[in-house]
Amino acid sequence: MTVDDLARGVGAWLRGEGPLGDVVISSRIRLARNLKEYHFLPKADEAQRKEIHRTLTERIAATRLGDDTFFVDIDESSDLDRQVLVERHLISQQHASSDGSRGVAISAGESRALMINEEDHLRIQVLGSGLQLSKLWTEIDEIDNILEAEVEYAFDPRLGYLTACPTNVGTGIRVSVMLHLPGLSMIQQMQKLMRAAKDMRLAVRGLYGEGTEALGDFYQLSNQTTLGKTEAEIISDFETTIIPKIVEFEHGARETLARDHASQLDDKVYRAYSVLGNARIMGTGESLTLLSHLRMGLFMGRFADLDVNTVNEMFLHSQPAHLQKISGSIMEGAERGVARADYLRRRIASRN
Repeated sequence: MTVDDLARGVGAWLRGEGPLGDVVISSRIRLARNLKEYHFLPKADEAQRKEIHRTLTERIAATRLGDDTFFVDIDESSDLDRQVLVERHLISQQHASSDGSRGVAISAGESRALMINEEDHLRIQVLGSGLQLSKLWTEIDEIDNILEAEVEYAFDPRLGYLTACPTNVGTGIRVSVMLHLPGLSMIQQMQKLMRAAKDMRLAVRGLYGEGTEALGDFYQLSNQTTLGKTEAEIISDFETTIIPKIVEFEHGARETLARDHASQLDDKVYRAYSVLGNARIMGTGESLTLLSHLRMGLFMGRFADLDVNTVNEMFLHSQPAHLQKISGSIMEGAERGVARADYLRRRIASRN
């Protein structure tokens, strides 16, 4: 398996098959861990970074996790390969752009990614389609236990797991759910949701996490604190209260649009379909906005010849790095705009 192989497919987490999949694109749980015998990365020299990278790669490969895992040396990878992994949410932008020895271990189907030398020595991540945090917690807890039998984590009996950033100290857990909220955006209720999330000490970020904008009405919602609550409590809050309530609000917004603003709704949906099927140049932001409207229209019964897997695939493969990787050539912005429009036009035409 290579990054080239990844780029031509779609990970299981993006297939639109999970619970509440019309609103919840994916669920993710991440654990931050550090090895006891080494400095945290801000203090580690390159020799230590290489030793951490080598140690964790060998230990992961030696466990049964290694059976369906392939390893990518991020430091030795091309900029394009790194950005493909960012676009697939398998590494962070920070991991892609930092320096020094670092890597990632990716499972078949992309449901698991173990980032080595990102902000912490190890970031364990599991991904799933739709809202299925309890299932993911069972999976990541097992992975954590497997690795903890191989290495000794930095742990304090009073504080819990020790991490490079103080906000991760304790459980070291980050629960993140990617949401598609075009209805709330259209009825101008997103600021109200943002304020409510801030009051609940939740972080609302854009498509690719911290520091990115919410293109195409796609948002990532995650917990901000890891100290003072157990992993089970954090997950339960998200799975039984927070996310179902947001989904309810989004469903209500879509019902309001269908009932009171049907012409406005249909204009956005069918205009998106028309532009995607005919445009000759298209930027990333425009394509995400149009695909967002198309995806909403699909779930609101406007299209019988489209499925969510196809729309999600269009969303992923029209991203800048994927376009270049699939085409086999490096392209400047204008060239990518033409290639993106050509790709989307062909995909729309193939459904007719």
